Parts: sequence; C-alpha cells; structure tokens
Amino acid sequence: MQNNIAFFDFDGTITRKDTMFEMVKFSHGKTGFYKGLVKISPWLIGLKLGIVSAQKAKEQLLSEFYGNWSIDDFNRVCASFTATILPTLIRPDAMARIQQHLAEGTKVVLVSASIENWVAPWCKQHQLHCIGSRLEVINEMMTGRLEGLNCNGKEKVNRILLSYDPAHFDVVYCYGDTRGDQEMLAIAQQPSYRSFIQ
Repeated sequence: MQNNIAFFDFDGTITRKDTMFEMVKFSHGKTGFYKGLVKISPWLIGLKLGIVSAQKAKEQLLSEFYGNWSIDDFNRVCASFTATILPTLIRPDAMARIQQHLAEGTKVVLVSASIENWVAPWCKQHQLHCIGSRLEVINEMMTGRLEGLNCNGKEKVNRILLSYDPAHFDVVYCYGDTRGDQEMLAIAQQPSYRSFIQ
C-alpha cells in the first residue's frame, strides 16, 4: 500500500466563502461586521493595492473584532460556529475528494491562513490534520496579533516542513485556489488548482 499525503487549502478550496469574514458575522452580527469593516477599510484597501501585507490587514481585523476577548470566550464562539455555520460552507466536491483520499489510506492535512481555533475542531471531526494561523494570547487574553507569521504563501510550505517531509511519501497531492497556494502546489507531484479531478 502506498504512503501518500494530501495537503488542502481551506478557504475557497474546501469552503465556498472566506471563513474569517463568516466567523465575524457570526460573532458580531452583520451590522457589527460592516461597522467594523468601515473602521479597518484603510488597511483592507491597502491590502488590495499591495501596500499593506495580508498579515497586517488580518491583525487589524482581529484587533478590531477580538482584541479585548478572552481566549475562552473566543473558543466557545468558534466551537458554535464550527458546529452550526461551517458545515453549510463546505463544497460537496471537496468533501468527496477528502473522503476518497481517506478511504485510500492517504494522510490528509488542511493548511490554511485561517485561524486554527475554528478550523482545527472541524479537522478533528473529519480525522484531518490541521495547520493554520495561530493567535497570540497573553494572560488568557487575545492581543489581536498573530503568533508567528500568517500561514499563507511560502509560510504554508515552511509550516508543512516543520511536521512532514514530502520525500518520505510516495505521492504528494496538493489542492489550492489562489496565488497564496502556489508555493504549496509546487511541492506536489499531483497539484490541483481549482479542481478535484486527478
């Protein structure tokens, strides 16, 4: 039996929408979400223009919506979001491909720029390994910053290599849908961009 591994991006590849925005809508309501977006719009515009990094924009969003939250409160809301909203965002074709890999004995790893606090519980439910962006927490309170780098682009590969050596697997599969997945796709013998057809 072959020893294979499959790395999946999450937002846009497995899900139909960006789960960070959906999480904020869930925790703050649509009105609170849009009010907050207005406040951080200079950073979001800067991100679109390429003059603000994705990490800086994400930390501004986290600071605006969760900077004064305890990690326990945040985790409780994440658990509720994972149980009620996240299942409605999953692409059926993505889930079918994941289940096919698992049935074939392939190790499946989700590698995401989204925050592990709501992604990891979903992964655990479906017997997947999780690599995601991590929150900085000091004295049980969220600071609004990330611990380390945003898990996107080259950092996806860096984080993969901390846990897995692709050379130890017979076949490496990767699935992604944006420019932020290109480096991860490049390590695969079987890369799939916006497709689950092999």
